[in-house]
Amino acid sequence: MFKLSHGNKQLDLAKPVVMGIVNVTPDSFSDGGEFNLFEHACKHVDYIIEQGASIIDVGGESTRPGASEVTVEQELARVLPLIKYIADKHDVWISIDTSKPEVMQQAVAAGANLINDVRALQLPGAIEMAATLKVPVCLMHMKGEPKTMQDSPEYGDVISEVSAFFERRILACEAAGITRSKIILDPGFGFGKTLAHNYRLLATLPLLHQFHLPILIGLSRKSMIGDLLARPTSERLAGSLAGALIAAQQGAQIIRVHDVPETVDVLKVMSATMANI
Repeated sequence: MFKLSHGNKQLDLAKPVVMGIVNVTPDSFSDGGEFNLFEHACKHVDYIIEQGASIIDVGGESTRPGASEVTVEQELARVLPLIKYIADKHDVWISIDTSKPEVMQQAVAAGANLINDVRALQLPGAIEMAATLKVPVCLMHMKGEPKTMQDSPEYGDVISEVSAFFERRILACEAAGITRSKIILDPGFGFGKTLAHNYRLLATLPLLHQFHLPILIGLSRKSMIGDLLARPTSERLAGSLAGALIAAQQGAQIIRVHDVPETVDVLKVMSATMANI
């Protein structure tokens, strides 16, 4: 049984929880531009918390394939006002989706409780900053960089390579002073992986329990849903819910999604069923 802690904040992961995505960017793959206006983002946050999100994941830089990097100043200008709003108005966990140590530092100072890094703390200074901040960190596997990660990614065995990557990053975190109780793992669906790689990862997800750490899954509305079903982004709800349910049944503790109320409903039905087995 896992539990996240940051200061006096505790998050019980005995049952899967929902992380609601709020991208304050103009170019995210699914909701680009929709929530980049501060007032709209605040209203959306209010709504998804009311609907059952346990964690709000705030991102100020798109990591979609082909995305360009933004400056530290741009990213901070996008994320800090929203983090401060959430911390002031709501008693909820706040995640900062960033790879930059400067953004990590200022986001945690503004009220963030969790660092969600698609580069697994590999940028210069990131792992040292995370250790200093003493907040939980999510390490995601990605092959390559967002701009080029989908250019013909290849693996011998995807689950073995992802597992080996996690083993290296966990050891690096521990060497830097980040305790295992602060580490979450994300296999990185859609980040340097083909359709076949993604579904192989989903099918073999229980193998990642070898690390005895919480697992975060993010496959909401991604191309692994759209390409399989031949559906545009706006029509991927059913596929995303199926993926969320399978991931939760496979033992994932945190489900990162765009569609919070629908996912919360799915997980409630699953939990009620499992309680009677």
